[in-house]
Amino acid sequence: MLTADAATIDGSGKLNLLGVFDRISVARFPARHGRLSLVLRFLGGAADAGTHQITIKLSAPSGREMVSLGGELNVSPGRSSLQTGVRVPHVINLDGIVFQEAGVHTFHIMVNGSHQATLPLSIVERGGGAVLA
Repeated sequence: MLTADAATIDGSGKLNLLGVFDRISVARFPARHGRLSLVLRFLGGAADAGTHQITIKLSAPSGREMVSLGGELNVSPGRSSLQTGVRVPHVINLDGIVFQEAGVHTFHIMVNGSHQATLPLSIVERGGGAVLA
């Protein structure tokens, strides 16, 4: 899991990434970030084929929940899944997130109600200028 300026998945399932980052510098708070692509790659075995409930949350350093998304992930095993496992890339574009405070914000990923991954994103204040990523 990572954050980037942009990401796509081509027809063969290959991830294309642009501008990977884990820190955003802002001039002041509150600070709106234009676009953030959250890139996920789910890994599992052939036994994980089927439908899974996904929950993604973004929490501020204070613990306040900023974003909560839910949905389904349908996993279909391919011929090679018996040897290499199931790999499912996913890109979620988050537009216009407003950060109210500096510090480490955290993405939490849950699958079927079980916590699977955490990704920190640092938001730092700098003096003067425009908002940069």
